[in-house]
Amino acid sequence: MSDAAPPLAFTVEEGSVGTRIDALLAELSGASRAQVKRWIDAGRVKIGDEVVRPSRKVEFGESIEARPLEPVEMALEPEAIPLDVLFEDEHLIVLDKPAGLVVHPAPGHPDGTLVNALLAHCGDLAGIGGVLRPGIVHRLDRGTTGVMVAAKDDETHQGLALQFAEHTIDRLYRTLVRGMPRADEGRIDRPIGRHPRDRKRMSVEAKGGKASITNWRVLRRFREAMTSELEVRPQTGRTHQIRVHLSSAGLPLVGDPVYGRARGNDARLGRPALHAAHLGFDHPVTGRRLSFEPPLPDDLIEWIADLGPDEVVE
Repeated sequence: MSDAAPPLAFTVEEGSVGTRIDALLAELSGASRAQVKRWIDAGRVKIGDEVVRPSRKVEFGESIEARPLEPVEMALEPEAIPLDVLFEDEHLIVLDKPAGLVVHPAPGHPDGTLVNALLAHCGDLAGIGGVLRPGIVHRLDRGTTGVMVAAKDDETHQGLALQFAEHTIDRLYRTLVRGMPRADEGRIDRPIGRHPRDRKRMSVEAKGGKASITNWRVLRRFREAMTSELEVRPQTGRTHQIRVHLSSAGLPLVGDPVYGRARGNDARLGRPALHAAHLGFDHPVTGRRLSFEPPLPDDLIEWIADLGPDEVVE
């Protein structure tokens, strides 16, 4: 067996200037930060001719080259968790994630995750994502429903990760928010980083936050309920980006216990009202353009039905 996967190459964009190389490379490659640190410690990550340290801050236009080590042995157990598969071939799988399903193991969620389900469904998976995230290129929060793609081999994983890094993936979300935007559409351009006091949260007030852009437009207004349905198109993919950005604009998501304004009946929904409604990308192996649009889940359909009369925005 070879000691390495195929090499990776990225160019530092303006929004990533000043980011640590280990954090940026983890984001661009889809690998875990621990996995990236193994590459760096082994001298397999360079900027130009310079072998870097994990704390090295990147500059605009720099070229990053990484030669990943062969992933370490996985210690995860396959679990026969039902999956709603939208598309599958020998290279990748696209599915409609339900609410409540955690994507990959994390503190408090060592099993029962999408990764465990994929291992049972697909067998062996791409290892470049690291021990705890085989095949995972992007993720949705536990409470978010909708379309996701996972890779079955390293070539596909790298190809998808590159499309996410270069923002050529077409992503669209639907959400319900508290409030009535005066405009029919808008753009939020505010950096996002760790909250200065609560490290479990993200914030637009954080120092050294990463450039983050979210575009939104109103689909419907429910004036009696003071609620609006939005179509959201994020240009970047920061943690909790949509929830943080809309909350900062005075439009918190219905049912969001972290960034929202809880109301008595939000407990009935039990999650942020966010659905990944569209995902479009080029198949990394065949080159074919693929597009998927899973319908709204039943809980959001039922919630909308109780909001009263609506005003559709053309």
